[in-house]
Amino acid sequence: MAENDGTADKVKGKLKDAEGQAREKIGDATNDEEMKAKGQDQQVEGKATELKGEAKDKIGDLKKKLS
Repeated sequence: MAENDGTADKVKGKLKDAEGQAREKIGDATNDEEMKAKGQDQQVEGKATELKGEAKDKIGDLKKKLS
């Protein structure tokens, strides 16, 4: 895995998203609005991290094409 490879960010993002989904469901099941909101926040963070990884991959691909 190259230094600028986005794979690590994509994996971290997917894990954060899954954790957030679980937290949101637990909050929903227990009527804990704070936990539910934190889960939703984690999902947003996870998706943003995934997008960061995808951007890194696209930049890396572009650099390869320009080399």
